[in-house]
Amino acid sequence: MIKVENLHKSFGKVKAVRGVSFEARDGEITGLLGPNGAGKTTTLRMLYSLLPPDEGEIRIDGLDPTKDAMAIKRTLGVVPDSRGLYTRMTARENIQYYGQLHGMADKDIKQRIDELVETLDMSGFIDRRTEGFSQGQRVKVAIARAVVHQPQTVLMDEPSNGLDVMSTRALRAYIRGLKENGQSVVLSTHIMQEVAALCDRIVIIAEGKVAADGTAEELMARSGRDSIEDAFVALIGTEEGLLA
Repeated sequence: MIKVENLHKSFGKVKAVRGVSFEARDGEITGLLGPNGAGKTTTLRMLYSLLPPDEGEIRIDGLDPTKDAMAIKRTLGVVPDSRGLYTRMTARENIQYYGQLHGMADKDIKQRIDELVETLDMSGFIDRRTEGFSQGQRVKVAIARAVVHQPQTVLMDEPSNGLDVMSTRALRAYIRGLKENGQSVVLSTHIMQEVAALCDRIVIIAEGKVAADGTAEELMARSGRDSIEDAFVALIGTEEGLLA
């Protein structure tokens, strides 16, 4: 479970995040929905301790990323916006390396990789070097690497960017499986179909602030609109905000 209270982050004169607060519960998928530049990625980077907040509090499974960074990494799985694969290594070696970083025994890593290869349909490329992989293959390896240690909480930044229809369907099925296992999933996105298909709760972020927070039904009721896309536009206050 994640609890975020009054997060702030600035880069020089640019205030990227301005008082963001929300909860992401176990057994639920929470979507951070907002236009490009809204502060979603900056918020996620503070959650996984890549960036320290200027102000505010974060608790992930009871831990504070500013004080318990190493412990956080054991309970957390992260799929960043830049997939960051080691291109000279095979897909298997990328995943194996992360398992070793988490202190897993070799036999446990092997068993876990076998499970992930089957679940994510990676048998055709698991032993190929990742250089030249398609976007879908890269995302699958990034997900497997992030969850090899079976974290309770999984953060995903724009996970379906650049994926084709079949890869997107496979990704959504996997994310639903994490939820069914009782894990907490937070995904950042600006794709309305993804929100509608996956998210139990939605946190709409615009200009670094939370514009609204609730289920899709609650947000549509609050805005008086009958689609999540129309509700989003109404709740961020201006249609031009979509182009920000």
